[in-house]
Amino acid sequence: MLTSIPAAVHTLDIRREVEIAAPAAVVFDTLLEQLGPHHETAPGYPLPMTLEAWPGGRWYRDLGSNTGHYWGHVQVIKPPRLLEICGPLFMSYPAVSHLQYRLTEEGGMTRLTLIHGVMGRIPPEHLAEMGEGMEPWTHTLHKVRERAEERSAAGRPGR
Repeated sequence: MLTSIPAAVHTLDIRREVEIAAPAAVVFDTLLEQLGPHHETAPGYPLPMTLEAWPGGRWYRDLGSNTGHYWGHVQVIKPPRLLEICGPLFMSYPAVSHLQYRLTEEGGMTRLTLIHGVMGRIPPEHLAEMGEGMEPWTHTLHKVRERAEERSAAGRPGR
């Protein structure tokens, strides 16, 4: 006999923005690096990832010996204006995320906007953590700003 247990499906919508004193090309390249080899969840907590920066490219953590964590696929990439990734991200339960990083350049400044939509059977304690600022995403945006502004001031262009 098959038994079904009703499970609550939750959704979460997160939006964060940061203004960066650098051209969009520099910010975009820095974003790819920050989501890839420079990725960290908080200051001093590195979590190096691989981001294949093309449509269908994977975003994952390679732990060696054919082990690791799949986070998602590149759904849309339009340098230096847009990056979208869809997949489970850090969640090891029935859930899916859609991340959108949109860059808008105006007068030498770039606005980097993150929109993170989540849907699935998210445990209540994890849902509460994600709703309280999504610190890893806020940290990522601040690291992108810091590194892109340093690159721009040093005259290291992006694409």
